[in-house]
Order: sequence, then C-alpha cells, then structure tokens
Amino acid sequence: MWSPWRGCHKYSEGCRYCYIHKGDSRRGVDTGKIIKTDNFYAPVAKNKLGVYKMKSGQVVYLCFSTDFLIEEADAWRSECWQMIRERSDLHFIFLTKRIERFPDCIPDDWNDGYENVTVGCTIENQDRADYRLSIFRELPVKHKNIICQPLIERVDLEPYLEDVELVVVGGESDKMARPLDYGWVLDIREQCIAHNVHFEFRQCGTHFIKDGKNYTLNVRDLCSQAKKANINF
Repeated sequence: MWSPWRGCHKYSEGCRYCYIHKGDSRRGVDTGKIIKTDNFYAPVAKNKLGVYKMKSGQVVYLCFSTDFLIEEADAWRSECWQMIRERSDLHFIFLTKRIERFPDCIPDDWNDGYENVTVGCTIENQDRADYRLSIFRELPVKHKNIICQPLIERVDLEPYLEDVELVVVGGESDKMARPLDYGWVLDIREQCIAHNVHFEFRQCGTHFIKDGKNYTLNVRDLCSQAKKANINF
C-alpha cells in the first residue's frame, strides 16, 4: 500500500457509506482535509545499504484510501509520477471515481500509458457506468480495470469491456448498506465471459439477496463468502 496523501470528498452515490469517512469520524479526523503523509516517498525510500525498501516485482496499491486524481493533490502528483517512472520494476494500481480528470493529471511522457500502471475506473450504478466508462474507454491506458464496488443496482457493462483486463464486483459494507443482489453479480460475470474479460467477485454486501431471499452478513465474512461462491473467471 502506498498512500502519498490522505483525505477525500464524497463524490457520488457510491460514496454514501464510505468506510474511510466512518473510520475517520470515529477517530475525530477531518476526512475533507487532504494532506501529504509521511509515506509520500515510500517507493524510493532506501535502507542503510542503499537498497530500495519496496522490493522489486511487488504490486503497489496506490491511494486506496483516497483518490489519486483528487484536485487537492494536483501540486504533488508530478512527484508521484517521477517515482513511478523510477520504480519501473514495481506495478502500481490506482482506482478513481474522477476519471474525467485523467487527461489533466497525466505526465507529458504518458503517451499510450505506462506499462507498470493499472487504472481502475470505479462505478456503482448505470448512470455512473455510462458517464465514466464512456470516458474511460477512450483513454490511453495500457492496463484497464473496472471496479463495480459498491454495486447498488444492475448494470450493463458490455459497451465498455473492450481492452478491459479485469472487472471486480463487490457489495456495500454498512448496517445501512444498500443490498447487493447476487443476480446482478452473475449478470456481470456473464458479460465478462462473453467478452473474455477476467471477473472477480470480491465481496458480498452486508445486505445480500440470493434466490429472492434476504441475508444480513457480518462485515468480517463478506470477502470469504464471495470467495466461497467460486465464480471468478
């Protein structure tokens, strides 16, 4: 995990019960304040022998508690791109709900994308899928993922699956969470299979519907229950 800054703003319907905001609230932290962290230079930090602390070949999950494209980080992002270029031996993955900002946030040498960067566009419903993915499919990115989490309604992704490597689906984890219908999950899986796109069911929702029955699951079991479904493709 690499978090060069912390803090975020709720941006769309999928953010309503964001676990980052809930956790910060319990700790008395202002999530709306975007600040650099002590880990800003983590990818290029070295030990006393002059060796990178992040070992070569690792996957680095970037800004998973915020958004790499958030406006307040515009002044800092170029340094992050420099580190990503320097550490071409690492693979960086970031997710964003702000995909419309992507053309304004990439470095001058981006061209058709960096080989060591995967971009995940996050959607939660059909409205956001149509808006964000219509932008995403036109962008020069070598490795594209679509993240349907939290999925709060049935969505049609078929117009947007070309050149996508992976689709991830997951439900919402909160006592007030909107339900995840297993039928929606299976529907997206079939779309992925039809287009030969990898599919991962990452987590159930706290409120989960299967075969017309409503279930309430513990947060600690959401990922393990999804794994038990054994439907990844």
